[in-house]
Amino acid sequence: MPVLVKICGITSVEDGLAAAEAGADAVGFVFCEKSPRFVHVETAAAISRELPGHLIRVGVFVDAPVGDVMRAASECALQLLQFHGSETPAYCQQFGLMHMKAFRIHGPETLAQLDDYPSDAWLLDAWSPAALGGTGATFNWDLAVEAGAKGRPVFLAGGLTPENVAEAVRKVRPFGVDVSSGVEASPGKKDHARVRAFVSAVREASRES
Repeated sequence: MPVLVKICGITSVEDGLAAAEAGADAVGFVFCEKSPRFVHVETAAAISRELPGHLIRVGVFVDAPVGDVMRAASECALQLLQFHGSETPAYCQQFGLMHMKAFRIHGPETLAQLDDYPSDAWLLDAWSPAALGGTGATFNWDLAVEAGAKGRPVFLAGGLTPENVAEAVRKVRPFGVDVSSGVEASPGKKDHARVRAFVSAVREASRES
């Protein structure tokens, strides 16, 4: 099965279309104001309207008020919700949409948290004291392999780039991969050539595995 590719931190129509043209499966809009990739709901909605229908729209939230999530989901035609904060399982399940819970992997002890969340997927990211995501840091992929053995779809994130994503796909065999800073020219601005290279590397590695 092909590995899904999500290009996260989309802030412009141009970058969203570049992701679609490169063959990505999903794009992510970050609704956390502390992120350099933050977009207002109105901006994300305008971008979403310009993107092809097959592209999965993902909303990324960090401990957001319920009303904010519902508004973004409605106005931006979100199909998948991604929760990156300290949200409880009950919080994540209340919106009537598919969702994935993100975990910042410290070490093996983090994996014990996964079973508490019967999410549609788990997203595994690198832990950093500096930010909740988009740090460019990787983590021990052996832990992602261990998480995948639990039987739930796993999205691999954290420090992925066009240069290392093929190795990650071969080793982890994730359901999907998620990239943000690894394909950027600057925070919030995608390098379209790197987006194409990233998707191409994933597709090639998927065919081999």
